[in-house]
Amino acid sequence: MVERTGSPLPLKTQAELLSLSRSSLYYRPKAPSAREVQAKRRIDEIYTAHPFLGSRKIAVLLRKEIVISRPTVQRYMREMGIMAIYPAPRLSQRHPEHKIYPYLLRNLVIERPNQVWSLDITFIRLQGGWLYLVVVLDWFSRFVISWELSETLETDFVLEAIDRALLRAVPEICNTDQGSQFTSPRFTEKILATGARVSMDGRGRAVDNIFTERLWRSVKYEEVYLHDYGSPREARQSLARYFRFYNFERPHQALDYRTPADLYQQDSAPSSTLARRKEESTLF
Repeated sequence: MVERTGSPLPLKTQAELLSLSRSSLYYRPKAPSAREVQAKRRIDEIYTAHPFLGSRKIAVLLRKEIVISRPTVQRYMREMGIMAIYPAPRLSQRHPEHKIYPYLLRNLVIERPNQVWSLDITFIRLQGGWLYLVVVLDWFSRFVISWELSETLETDFVLEAIDRALLRAVPEICNTDQGSQFTSPRFTEKILATGARVSMDGRGRAVDNIFTERLWRSVKYEEVYLHDYGSPREARQSLARYFRFYNFERPHQALDYRTPADLYQQDSAPSSTLARRKEESTLF
């Protein structure tokens, strides 16, 4: 995708043209084998449909289609940033030197926009590879405030997403898992500098991020699995259309068939329709 030699365009310009996060500029990926791509696509499908399944049962299901060992499935799941939903830490690995913040959402009543934001990361498949998607989600309204794609699980794309979200509003609490992207001082210090509090899912809390888990199911079944993205740019353009639909047009049963924008903007809307349209056009 990115040509590091022989191109008249700087790496930064190439990344912008390909709609890649800046975190991907100096990443030199090893092309995955067709077998690895096939296995990860199926792991993603099985996990999305049955997030309670661990590597052992996923391996059993995969062996009906391909020859694969459980250790390989475990390694792929770690690389994809997923683990079964049961009392155990999930997603990306915790950094042993990073500070862990307490969980602040126990028994908290979520009753207004920007009271609680959460960030989470998921795997997005391409025809010959994959990307990672991070979202900033408002828990009260289910409104996707911002999102970003990256070829790697480095922290930069998470910072880009939260930077854009903070241009719109500041949460009272920002909740994440204990993945190294979110425990990084580069992330936590940015949140704390706004006056917001940092909350992190604790061990044994299997459904802390249930709203983003539901979002991932919607994104995968209503968008990703219906399109076979050929490039990062195609994925970005298609996901941008989907998130506009998800936020402003798609009725949610859990919201009494209102849209996330209906609830999010009831207390945080710009004063004019023109300003609202301007924000919608720049948000994605």
